[in-house]
Amino acid sequence: MHPNVALMQRLYTGLNQHDHRVMVDCYHPAATFRDIAFDLRGRDQIGAMWRMICTSDISATFDVVRADDNSGLATLVDEYTFSDTGRRVRNEIESRFRFQDGLIIDHRDSCDARAWAAAAVGGVGGWLAGRFRFLRAWKARRKLRPFLNP
Repeated sequence: MHPNVALMQRLYTGLNQHDHRVMVDCYHPAATFRDIAFDLRGRDQIGAMWRMICTSDISATFDVVRADDNSGLATLVDEYTFSDTGRRVRNEIESRFRFQDGLIIDHRDSCDARAWAAAAVGGVGGWLAGRFRFLRAWKARRKLRPFLNP
């Protein structure tokens, strides 16, 4: 097994075990993370996001599609209750990674933002959140703030 396959497996196993410390140890200090709401720089911000996510009832199934010395690809299905609405969410994600020094240096998650917003928020708010990234990013920053300064 390639070491970066094991690294990706460790990341997502940590998610299922709600262990943000294991997860943050997978990232390079200068890592970046981006998805439909977050645009994070550095291990501290990424660790705060995972700490926040690990406080939820999240569970994930994943498949490491491929990994080599430079990059990796995984598919992930997260299931959780969205805390703002109490609605159950099933989110299908494609995760792309770049590696440096045996750690994740760049992590990009992509999913269908409109499907996510419809499931998580619903109604007019979901319609807006699904179409305007700045709304998702604004809400994500607000939710993350308490976890940045524990």
